[in-house]
Amino acid sequence: MSFCRFSGGELYKDHFKPIYVCSQCSHPLFSSRSKFVHSSPWPAFTETIRQDSVTKMMETLTAFKQVLCGKCGNGLGHEFINDGPEEGVSRFIFSHSLKFVSNK
Repeated sequence: MSFCRFSGGELYKDHFKPIYVCSQCSHPLFSSRSKFVHSSPWPAFTETIRQDSVTKMMETLTAFKQVLCGKCGNGLGHEFINDGPEEGVSRFIFSHSLKFVSNK
């Protein structure tokens, strides 16, 4: 299970590189094209690479869900409704839960 940490991960990688994968199992999670700038200290994404990239679990009765790796169940962060660049779902991910992978 991942815990909140503001630094020490993949937070400051270039927005225009290929993908972010799970730091535990390398499962593809997010394209850097879906990353957006937000006032939160966590990397924020609007879309996953594939439908099975993440799984979600309701954490409380509020408008957010816990986001887990779709392959290994590693805790990645949280999903919020209407807290991004456009109306819809946004995912705020703990930087130490991500690993950056460029095209080969």
